[in-house]
Amino acid sequence: MKNARTSGMFLIVQGTSLLKIFAALSLFLILVFSISGLLTSLKPQYRIMSSSVNQAATNVNGELLYQLMGWENHHFLKAENNWASTPKLTGLVFKLSSNINLNDPRSLLGRELPGFFQFDGKILVAGEGTNYTNMPIESSPPIEIMKAEREAALQNLEGLDKPSNEKPSPSPGQTTGDRKVVYVYFTHNRESYLPYLKGVTNPNLSYHSQINVTKIGDQLKTSLEDRGIGTVIDKTDVMGNLTKKGLKMPSAYKESGSVIQAAMASNRDLTYLIDIHRDAKRKDQTTVTINGKQYAKLSFVIGGKNPDYEKNAKLASDLHNLLETKYKGISWGVSIQNKSGFNGVYNQNLSDKAILIEFGGVDNTFEELNNSADALADVFSEYYWQAEKVNQDVDQSTDKQ
Repeated sequence: MKNARTSGMFLIVQGTSLLKIFAALSLFLILVFSISGLLTSLKPQYRIMSSSVNQAATNVNGELLYQLMGWENHHFLKAENNWASTPKLTGLVFKLSSNINLNDPRSLLGRELPGFFQFDGKILVAGEGTNYTNMPIESSPPIEIMKAEREAALQNLEGLDKPSNEKPSPSPGQTTGDRKVVYVYFTHNRESYLPYLKGVTNPNLSYHSQINVTKIGDQLKTSLEDRGIGTVIDKTDVMGNLTKKGLKMPSAYKESGSVIQAAMASNRDLTYLIDIHRDAKRKDQTTVTINGKQYAKLSFVIGGKNPDYEKNAKLASDLHNLLETKYKGISWGVSIQNKSGFNGVYNQNLSDKAILIEFGGVDNTFEELNNSADALADVFSEYYWQAEKVNQDVDQSTDKQ
């Protein structure tokens, strides 16, 4: 009789626990649906975007539900299961909220803040001092300054047309001959630098149709050809074309892409595509002194939405590593951009040897920028001729077989 009563009491206790479990789960589901309803009723500018909801939803899985039941009935936590450890409340709340990572300040501040997508990317190779707070920043120009009649007057132009190295260059030991293998172009061709724009102090207004990043291309072309590497420079006014066609900045890469494709169709030797840009950061972050000479810092940007981006990233990483060896501190490193707010391809699908390079920031001078162009040409030529040697060795080995 006593055993029967004990058994009955056990069943009652177990039944009560099950009711509590179901009650807890029901409360949890009601809370989720209530929050979802609240969020969808908000105005669009205040809503959490689908990417954030998706990230949070991925954390609600069987393991989480098992742990929730374990809080109510510790019998579940005694089972021999990989999920048996009791979760910390703070960690669980973090998982369910915004996928916050305290090691990544972007997640703490919120990926949905206006303009915060500028920092939303992945650092593949970090240069000296590089972290998620100082990744490359691009800023679109106000539409009014896209028009030539609203441009600032120019200043400090003395000596800009002179090459950085006036000494005649010796004939290169190796040369591509008549072949042009490097194509230098400028998707945001009017990105300029404040030291040359009279009366302009706002970084968001540092754009000009004449004095801009295309001048870096001149120095890079000269420096590459001094090292025997045939180079084409294309100064198509992409940003001006956007204005003429009534298009906005997001269409810039499509516009430059058509120019690249036309160039590659007429010259099949073009293999390396270099898109030169200017970062929006200030001088204290974009300038470095190496052996008494000032350089504008470089940053390699790879589009993660390109299906074969790993090959482009390999080239950028190799160039970064060579720069670190010969010009330590000049490179910010290599970042992958594949999030919302970014193009994410950057025409790098046109060649597995296509890269985007940010040259300095809004405060750099062309002396610093040209020094960096020479440094890039130096390590690029080393990379290029080594790659050519490897290819020749492979070809010879194949012929012998």
